[in-house]
Amino acid sequence: MKTYLVTGGAGFIGSNFILYMLKKYRDINIINLDKLTYAGNLENLKSVESDKRYTFVQGDICDKELVTNLFKKYEIDYVVHFAAESHVDRSIKNPEIFAKTNVLGTVNLLNCAKNAWETADGWKAGVKFHHVSTDEVYGSLGETGYFLETTPLDPHSPYSASKTGSDLMVKAYFDTYKMPVNITRCSNNYGPYQFPEKLIPLLINNCLNHKDLPVYGSGMNIRDWLYVEDHCKAIDMVINNGRLGQVYNIGGHNERTNITIVKTVINYINENVDKEVTDNLIKYVADRKGHDLRYGIDPTKIKNELGWYPETTFEIGIVKTIKWYLGNKEWMKNVTSGDYQKYYEKMYD
Repeated sequence: MKTYLVTGGAGFIGSNFILYMLKKYRDINIINLDKLTYAGNLENLKSVESDKRYTFVQGDICDKELVTNLFKKYEIDYVVHFAAESHVDRSIKNPEIFAKTNVLGTVNLLNCAKNAWETADGWKAGVKFHHVSTDEVYGSLGETGYFLETTPLDPHSPYSASKTGSDLMVKAYFDTYKMPVNITRCSNNYGPYQFPEKLIPLLINNCLNHKDLPVYGSGMNIRDWLYVEDHCKAIDMVINNGRLGQVYNIGGHNERTNITIVKTVINYINENVDKEVTDNLIKYVADRKGHDLRYGIDPTKIKNELGWYPETTFEIGIVKTIKWYLGNKEWMKNVTSGDYQKYYEKMYD
């Protein structure tokens, strides 16, 4: 049985990945290492908490002793590294936290994996360090064109700069030590279990509570949206068949302006849930500092090499997502109150 160390597995994408993998494969073990900050929620994984193939460990990816002991105890074959501080606005308020977790935490994981996997003849057979990154490392696009794996890195926020730093450290471990690694860079994910600081669950939550829907600037910034399960499938394919040392872009072919996303959510809730939810809730606010205009990913490489393509159109995915949040209001309530709010106030205000 192969053993996966999944970092940040109680977060949005990480928890979806764990659920996906345990459903798809019978003969794997997953160790979920998560610090359980405000965005980590073990309720996401309640359905597998009694599964003998799944183990949760609360801890920090920056903790060298802890991570070293995990490699010794579980004989890890794959690291799938999701753990990161990931909210742009918060990085503008407190860049240091992002540099520590995203860069130094990644270096600690790399070192611990290197110490466990490196042999006198090279590397232990069948191991891999998979680093999950973001299209934000590329910076901003104009009205045309797409991000390729060869696009120069040009981050504009402390968050994207910290992810760029972690990407380059992973690349350096391949270039210097020939460590078996892959990097994937994805577009904006959406779907179940996303913490409602991010756009789509924030909109849904605010609509249900008749709160303002904040829109940066004119709302014309464009993002490419990727349904989270499609992302999980892509990561699985890269882990198993991606060429060592390669970067793979994962995009959804679902570009939308922010204001289009806002109105899509409003219209669905107005038509199906609450007639009082209208465009009157939209509140335009001052644009974010260093706000990138447009992201768009060209996933041709992963399609040609591995046969992956985004299966979920935005029209289908957004309805599935809204319905999930409507059916899990208690989850939404729990993650927007109590300890999560206290953590936010302590770390970011």
